[in-house]
Amino acid sequence: MAIIAVPQLTDNFAYLIIDDSSKECGVVDCAEAAKVLDEAKRQGVNLTTVLSTHWHFDHVGGNKDLLAAIPNLRIYGAKAEHGRIPGITDAIDDGDEVRVGGLRGRAIGIPAHTSGHVAYYFPTLKSVFSGDTLFIAGCGRLFEGGAATMLQSLSKLAALPDDTKVYCGHEYTVKNLEFALTLEPGNKILAAKHQWAKQMRREGKWTVPSTIGDEKRFNPFLRTESPEIRANLTRIAPEVDNDNVKIFAKIRELKDRY
Repeated sequence: MAIIAVPQLTDNFAYLIIDDSSKECGVVDCAEAAKVLDEAKRQGVNLTTVLSTHWHFDHVGGNKDLLAAIPNLRIYGAKAEHGRIPGITDAIDDGDEVRVGGLRGRAIGIPAHTSGHVAYYFPTLKSVFSGDTLFIAGCGRLFEGGAATMLQSLSKLAALPDDTKVYCGHEYTVKNLEFALTLEPGNKILAAKHQWAKQMRREGKWTVPSTIGDEKRFNPFLRTESPEIRANLTRIAPEVDNDNVKIFAKIRELKDRY
């Protein structure tokens, strides 16, 4: 079993999920089909499955080209995306099973970035593919849902085992960590992660994956209960008044302007 990141566009990731026993593989979020097909060929595996997290073009723009190359592909996507996933064959709901060869995962409904955004969790891989909902030290913008909805979505991901690897949709890590430090400068784990991420990027390396446990230690969108974050936000915006949803919404608002 292997997970291989395939860079897409300027800062996106697709991910190949390989089942060693069958030599079948799936791809999470394909924007550029040629790169995905080339990597599957290089690995000597058969691409059979597409796992789309949400409808945005930079995550599904390659679906039709994949279908042109492999007409019998199985393409998963959420029913709640209302037909906006190109080439969809399997419309799924929260909790539904997905398969890549002999690997079994499940969809986790995590709306707010889009109304039907899903993550794909594979227990045997100890991995979750979170699309644009949970980033390393960040979360997605609230395009089709409010702060309360995103908080609930993130709480579903935070409930996964702490050793679950997080494979997100973009390489946004350094800037996310810089922003997080404006809210929680006393967090030594956060500061160390920031230095590590900068070094990784200087070396031309990716910062994915993270883990659920690590995200709880430095991701401000999972740390609305942090006394330091609350104190800093209360100084900036007294109206948040220790309300969890208001605190989250203010963090998102500040990040949108950062």
